[in-house]
Amino acid sequence: MKKVQNRNNEKPIQKYRLWVQAGFVLLCIWIGVEFHLFVESLQDGNPSTVGYRPPGVEGFLPISALMSLYYFFLTGEIHQAHPAGFVILTGIISVSFVFGKAFCSWMCPIGFLSELIGDFGDKVANKLFKKRIKMPKILDYPLRSLKYLLLAFFVYSIFFAMTAASLKYFLDSPYNLVADVKMYLFFADISRFALIVIAVLFGLSIVFRNFWCRYLCPYGALLGIFSLLSPNKIKRDPVSCIDCGLCNKACPSFIKVDRVQTVWSDECSTCMSCVDACPVKDTLQLRPLFGKSKINKKYVALGVVGVYLIIVTLGILTGNWQTNITKEQYIIHQKKIESLGHPRSTTDIENLNRQSEKGNTNAPSERR
Repeated sequence: MKKVQNRNNEKPIQKYRLWVQAGFVLLCIWIGVEFHLFVESLQDGNPSTVGYRPPGVEGFLPISALMSLYYFFLTGEIHQAHPAGFVILTGIISVSFVFGKAFCSWMCPIGFLSELIGDFGDKVANKLFKKRIKMPKILDYPLRSLKYLLLAFFVYSIFFAMTAASLKYFLDSPYNLVADVKMYLFFADISRFALIVIAVLFGLSIVFRNFWCRYLCPYGALLGIFSLLSPNKIKRDPVSCIDCGLCNKACPSFIKVDRVQTVWSDECSTCMSCVDACPVKDTLQLRPLFGKSKINKKYVALGVVGVYLIIVTLGILTGNWQTNITKEQYIIHQKKIESLGHPRSTTDIENLNRQSEKGNTNAPSERR
């Protein structure tokens, strides 16, 4: 091992990342509380007493947002049922284009929770086995393909199997209009099976760090693909590198940072942990692919949040944030929400729309 000649005395970026993560988690909690009060206020059936519906809740409707994004590319129109979902997804993808899969390690509340669970699991593993537990390679690669298979299913179902007309039918359907309420009711009255699945994922995440994110999250798979197109990558200077291996130990995604000059990986979330761990100044830095200039770590924090907020602000200023679904519509659909099943075809969607317009709840595709 080479001798350390220049210690990196820059302040670590992890505390700033923690503040950003905490801020977004608190924002999500606030959105959840506000939406809970909104759903509760629908019970009275009086539009004048219906509470505030936070548009940010649409960030938890990624499939509807992906449909809206494709609908926009086909028609040039932003569907107004859940426009905030479209804006949020656009903001997240924009962050991935600039800073890689940074949404996962800087803003995603599930990523933050997975990180806390993983830290706990690593501490236990280090005490018991003196090292972190890794999924065997023979299983790791096949399991990592699962999230891409899930993504491929959604991509095929939306981008190849749906036209602009069928997209509009779905986005206008009663099911999609109250998809946010149905999502809330799923967690408010969660089934035993769902709890078991969550408990299993929780346990696996303790043993195998970021189990959900690494193997099952189709959202992360999508952002991982976009991140490969990012012009900014973690780069290593092999001349000043002392081969200490600290970057490998710090990487939550188990990337062999010390074996490459440029990190090209769909698993890299630009968390900057490897950069903070490197003891030699400027040996590991986030840099543009072309050029030798480095990107200050603090600017990464400002950039990730800034790019996202710029897109959201544009959405608000252009009138593409608040839904056009009226309180009266929410009340009507909420009353029969248990019978609103997921449309299974374009004909199914057309029937739902016709029955909804007539005020008839006996649509053939509704579940009893």
